[in-house]
Amino acid sequence: MNSRQRVATTLEHRQPDMVPLDLGGSAVTGMHVSSVYKLRQALGLDKPGTPVKVVEPYQMLGEIAPDLMEVLGVDVVGLRGRRTMFGFENRNWRQWQLFDGTPVLVPEGFNTIPEPNGDILQYPEGDRSAPPSGRMPKGGYYFDAIIRQEPIDDAKLDVEDNLQEFGPISDDDLNYFAAEADRLYSQTDKAILANFGGTAFGDIALVPAPWLKHPRGIRDVAEWYMSTVTRFDYVYAVFQRQCEIALKNLEKIHAVVGDKVTAIYVTGTDFGAQRGPFISPETYRRLFKPFHQQVNNWVHENTKWKTFIHTCGSVAALLPDIIDAGFDILNPVQCSAAGMDPKMLKERFGDRVCFWGGGVDTQRTLPFGTPAEVREEVKQRIEIFARGGGYVFNTIHNVQANVPVENLVALYEAVRDFRRLA
Repeated sequence: MNSRQRVATTLEHRQPDMVPLDLGGSAVTGMHVSSVYKLRQALGLDKPGTPVKVVEPYQMLGEIAPDLMEVLGVDVVGLRGRRTMFGFENRNWRQWQLFDGTPVLVPEGFNTIPEPNGDILQYPEGDRSAPPSGRMPKGGYYFDAIIRQEPIDDAKLDVEDNLQEFGPISDDDLNYFAAEADRLYSQTDKAILANFGGTAFGDIALVPAPWLKHPRGIRDVAEWYMSTVTRFDYVYAVFQRQCEIALKNLEKIHAVVGDKVTAIYVTGTDFGAQRGPFISPETYRRLFKPFHQQVNNWVHENTKWKTFIHTCGSVAALLPDIIDAGFDILNPVQCSAAGMDPKMLKERFGDRVCFWGGGVDTQRTLPFGTPAEVREEVKQRIEIFARGGGYVFNTIHNVQANVPVENLVALYEAVRDFRRLA
């Protein structure tokens, strides 16, 4: 099988020739740029000092270039929008370096000038006349969103304020998606995982809207979570209007990309913490499930795409409803969280949802274990999840910074050695 066939086969719950591998297909299945640099050096792909592109500056994810994909046997490629989380485009690259000295390339909109205290601020659309929307503390590896919440007057709160970022898709974006889908489909044999945007209802990473110069509405993280209870009708109305816009946009997008796409990233809204869900099944059913069902139903009735949900933490108690809402793929499959035992997940849900992730624990095993422990965990997870198809290997969320290079090498050597044993 080629990569596209391999992924399509496993997403149909049939056994492929080997376990498909994703690295970099989305903003939640990638690798921090410093770890990409170390891995490329260890594999002999670059000379020391060769910079790596930062393709997602909010999480500082590194480019998984075609040569690295080839060496590792990656089966998935990502199709994302033109703009980053900070609203500027990935173009006109220039050199910079992380606080740890890692050489990187950043887009022209990326601010490289430190504040007097050494912090790095980012600005929406790269416009330094606007208030900053992200901060990397001195010595850090990632950006935190800067909350720019205006005082809330409930009497004047307008649903349209939380719909600033949603609207009819532009012709420029449609043309971009059409051209990029065609390029990825014709020039690679990879499965395409697309994130067209607009369908993530209440994704807390998006609520502060670091790409907007002057966000209105409810934009504070804590205030948003409280509002799902205290302003339920308001949030529901935001989702309702957002869903209407999203379905119209998906229709336009499908008209230009067709079925070149294998799967689409619908939502990254997190519903789980380490010890359990932080919303009840009843709340999921009332507030989120109706809109998930509408999006998934439209996709399944009008396209051949599979639908992908990213939701961290312990979500086993929500899985019956998440599956009933029509999701085909669950990510990141956080096996370290309570109630997320991999054997249980495969036995209870493996015939109804595909697992995309779960390959190794990025909280403990990968950064703090030995190469032998990394190898053994990869072997066990493949043996559990991959039988009968329905599994795409990826780490549990992005590979972070400060992972020993020996563990990175052990991770992908183990995937190479065991992916055919399923």
